[in-house]
Amino acid sequence: MSLTLLNFHGLRNLLPVEMTPSPRINVISGANGSGKTSLLEGVHILGMGRSFRTRQLKHAIQSEQPHMTLFGRLSGEPEVALGVRRLRAQRELELRLKGDKNARLAALVEAMPLQLINPDAFRLLEGSPAGRREFLDWGVFHVEHDFLGIWKRTRRALKHRNALLRRGRIQPQEMVVWEQELANWGEQMDMLRRAWFSDFLPVFEETLKMLFPLPGLSLRYARGWDKERSLSAVLHDSRATDQQMGFTQQGPQRADLRIRVNKQPAVEVLSRGQQKLVVSAMKLAQGRFLERTAQRHCIYLIDDLPAELDEQNRYQFCQLLEDMQCQAFITSVESSALRRTWLPDTAVKMFHVKHAEHGLSQLVQDS
Repeated sequence: MSLTLLNFHGLRNLLPVEMTPSPRINVISGANGSGKTSLLEGVHILGMGRSFRTRQLKHAIQSEQPHMTLFGRLSGEPEVALGVRRLRAQRELELRLKGDKNARLAALVEAMPLQLINPDAFRLLEGSPAGRREFLDWGVFHVEHDFLGIWKRTRRALKHRNALLRRGRIQPQEMVVWEQELANWGEQMDMLRRAWFSDFLPVFEETLKMLFPLPGLSLRYARGWDKERSLSAVLHDSRATDQQMGFTQQGPQRADLRIRVNKQPAVEVLSRGQQKLVVSAMKLAQGRFLERTAQRHCIYLIDDLPAELDEQNRYQFCQLLEDMQCQAFITSVESSALRRTWLPDTAVKMFHVKHAEHGLSQLVQDS
């Protein structure tokens, strides 16, 4: 699966974009501030319904434009059309998928699996557990069809229990009902997460070894509550302290992936370049695992690939990406940094973002 067409209007500082990308490697070069990352952002919004640069999508709309329209086609028989439109004057997104004007965001995300590797990806190591849970749940979502429904029911039960904890005076019968709901769905969520992680771990270890062997590095799943006790018992016994805090302290909402090197947090041991390789291995392993389990390919968005990687590590990364036979959009200030990293028969297209007029930029394909 790959994008065969991209058409963007009203996105950041870019003039209207009409792009026929390669089904494999697409390198986008240009000066800092020219709009390279904006192009990746457009693909991300198209496939995820949200930006990786701002929480408010109105900020991604070009100045003085009333709306932003993003359209794409995915390969297939027949091809799959998808689109996102965001009006400056309204908060809701207009989504289209296969001609359906009322498409749901989950269907859009499922149709185009995306992985982003950018400077913010370091948060997988140094950030809060929320980013690692998102990474974990992305993987489970794309291979377990029941996961989204279980995730929603777990969130709903957690929301109601937290509301009761903050109310002040707890009604025991009402609390029991929502604790049972949370325990039931939370245990099911944990079961799916554990099963996915057990299968994913050897793929990650294999990918890391191919990219950059790091003896002593370990990746472990922590479910978010005492592994020796049921969630139902934990919720019951912690009710008084949870009430004092005003929220549920243990449960699937506290799950995490713990990344260590010789029992120390990886972020405290590894260099910046090594951190990027570990994060990259995690992201690439997602794609390799999805291909093995669901026979589907990820689309990779890689912002400023050469940063923090020397020539040898850059070459190893590109060779692994090439072997995966997936589509990738890669930005770099200098196109020459990536020209000699691909095999001669690899389908590579080179694009350049250049300043045009009135502060806007234009995407052109290099000959």
